[in-house]
Amino acid sequence: MTLHQAALARRALLCLLLLGLSGCVHLAGSERRSAARYARSAQIPAEIAGLDSSSAQAMGCPGTCCADNCAVDSPLLALGDATRAASAPGAPRHEVILLDEGQDALLARVHLIRAARTSIDLQTFHFDDDDAGRVVLDALRDAARRGVRVRLMLDPLNSLPHPELQAQLASFHGNLEVRLYNPVFFKAKVNPLEFAGGIVFHFRDLNSRMHNKLMVVDAKVAIIGGRNIEDEYFDWDPVYDYRDRDLFVAGPVVADMVRNFEGFWSDRRSLPSTALDDVADLLIRYKGPPPGQPGPRSARVQAMARAAADGASVAARLAPYRFSVGKVDFFGDLPIKHADGPQARTEASDALLQTLSGSQQELLIQTPYLVMSRPARRMFRALYKRTRRPVLVSTNSLAATDAFPVYAMSHKYKRMYLRELGFQIHEYKPFPANMPIDLRAVPGVAEKLGDGDFAPRRRGAGPVPLKRAGVRIGLHCKSMVVDERIGIVGSHNFDPRSTDYNTESLVMVHDPAFARALAASIRRDMAPENSWVVAPRAKLPVLSALNYNLGKFSEKLPIFDIWPLPYATSYELNPGCAPLPPGDPGFAACYSAVGDFPEVNLSLKMIYTRILTVFGAGLIPIL
Repeated sequence: MTLHQAALARRALLCLLLLGLSGCVHLAGSERRSAARYARSAQIPAEIAGLDSSSAQAMGCPGTCCADNCAVDSPLLALGDATRAASAPGAPRHEVILLDEGQDALLARVHLIRAARTSIDLQTFHFDDDDAGRVVLDALRDAARRGVRVRLMLDPLNSLPHPELQAQLASFHGNLEVRLYNPVFFKAKVNPLEFAGGIVFHFRDLNSRMHNKLMVVDAKVAIIGGRNIEDEYFDWDPVYDYRDRDLFVAGPVVADMVRNFEGFWSDRRSLPSTALDDVADLLIRYKGPPPGQPGPRSARVQAMARAAADGASVAARLAPYRFSVGKVDFFGDLPIKHADGPQARTEASDALLQTLSGSQQELLIQTPYLVMSRPARRMFRALYKRTRRPVLVSTNSLAATDAFPVYAMSHKYKRMYLRELGFQIHEYKPFPANMPIDLRAVPGVAEKLGDGDFAPRRRGAGPVPLKRAGVRIGLHCKSMVVDERIGIVGSHNFDPRSTDYNTESLVMVHDPAFARALAASIRRDMAPENSWVVAPRAKLPVLSALNYNLGKFSEKLPIFDIWPLPYATSYELNPGCAPLPPGDPGFAACYSAVGDFPEVNLSLKMIYTRILTVFGAGLIPIL
């Protein structure tokens, strides 16, 4: 290193140090208390409920209010009472609805908010103020005004990053309360330099995130799964949308979800939005909420709100995906997972490993990020040794993923996954031909783009450029099926981050009919028109054993696998052939190799350079 380079390095380190120290300077307690008082003084008191005339009419209510505080009739909400009445000690009854389509998932959420009589608890990792966020926030505000207690539990790194909006919500109504879990920066809006400083000086706190996604209404029914509150989770993004999955649940298990939510709500790390510096600054400056009103609702927001008011139509639309079942288990991590000292036990991860390890016949796993934690690798090795049956895995290709660094780690260990863990990997295509996504709901922008380099702008590393344009789809489902008798849906990505850093939650439905339906949904995503098959390359005519052993040795290096002939590659089914598993004698005749990174518009050299950079940055422990 030259003297000039050393000086630059010292300056950079000094800047980060100052940045880290500045992140420790916050408003005084007296200022935060003042901000909270200003917010409370502007709120409509909780004991005053009822909508004004214009709002009531917009919701279809005559006058200023109507029966049940303007709540809409809901056959879905009624299932909460029906399942409780049908349950007995040791013989629970539940109703579940598989929410595969984004539009259905958003419609169900907005409808249940409109139907709430007493309470709404909503917990999420991301909450954006786009159209999906707008239609949900509108419904939550209306519910608060008509007398429903609304509690919104957010992870602050990715939710409502506008201090003006958070200040307005804090001042809105006594029935609406927002809390942020573990706000490391004590700000609603964090700039990139502050985030970089946080990685250096607050690594553990920064990575202790609340990844749960849950909504409970009237403590009777719930929606749980992988979707956050953003356009891309509900088929509303013009560039990149997620293929995701949720589950509506009615029955006794909802009580466990309520208790889990309470554990976060009452935790010392959960703070009101008035405790954030930039939100408090605004409340103090304006002696209340800053001026400004929400802009006009888009046509699709208005249409969704209207559709959500018709409970009979919503129930009829979702009826084909409804199942009457018995036992349903809920497993949710609590904030104790982020306690100081030795790592607290992780309930969701432990339950998941224990259940999957008991598989006797067939195991299906769908995860967007195929990076196995050490406990998971041990479990799968033992399972494969015992059963000698492949584990069917649905995950993202490099062309479909939104997280390049995570895919880099997955790519390094494909040999291990295929040979040692017994995985049969199907990687999702960015433009699947048959998917439960309503492209008619997507704004008509991306599909009008011309061919060529196509790299949507996303958070973090984001998707890579592709060879053609279109509305790109990436997997975000976190689901498993054990022997077609247990179906699992939740937020757990089955990776080290989910096991060691994030809090997660999931439900297990013990019912063969539901498990078969969930398996069919996952198999649809694994079908040849939707996914490539990852399988071993054709063996070299000579020195194949030497090549394998050198590749295995390279895999164990602490950096990217540098061996130039990787063990596996991607395959496409040939026209006229029926799907076959890798290892079948007819596989070579029916499948054609399409390269390690099909559809990606980057040179191999550039891809490998990026992957090497990921490993050099030391990101692997938090992937």
